Amino acid sequence: MNQKQNDTKPRIYVASLSDYNAGRLLGRWIDANQSVEKLQADIREMLAESKEPPTEEWAIHDYEGFGLQLAEYASMEDVADLANGIEEHGRVFAELTNHFGGLSGLEEARKYMEEGYRGEYQSIGDYVEQLLEDCYGDVLKALPDFIRCHIDRDGIASDMEMGGDIFIIEVGRAAHVFDANL
Repeated sequence: MNQKQNDTKPRIYVASLSDYNAGRLLGRWIDANQSVEKLQADIREMLAESKEPPTEEWAIHDYEGFGLQLAEYASMEDVADLANGIEEHGRVFAELTNHFGGLSGLEEARKYMEEGYRGEYQSIGDYVEQLLEDCYGDVLKALPDFIRCHIDRDGIASDMEMGGDIFIIEVGRAAHVFDANL
């Protein structure tokens, strides 16, 4: 199975198992970012082309644009939910879902995306710099330059991550920061 992790839109290749077992290939690439009902209708439409009874069995034989592994018999609810999250939030949602164990972690990934996402940064040190400015901007401005310039932002970030306050999902060269205390 394929698991391309580029900017390809999430889609699945669904194959008729009765045709597959008879030595024929019958399948279709289907856009996964649609309703469960539409996914099921597309599958039924593909199965209607089969010459091999029974025509109700199918499996996912390939996929792309998800960034994580899909099982042959993944539920269309999970496939649609994951594809929708990727469409809405980008590749970070796929990586976050992976962080929580794959498709079984979809609900948790959605929760953290909605309630715990702190933003995308060039580095974790950039996140801490923004956090310090937001929380302690006036105090920092009152400090002399020789002190302000020696604040270890990367060290603070590391302590926050190791202390369980935040976690990081890296996508490409970007650091996506999440509050770990939901």
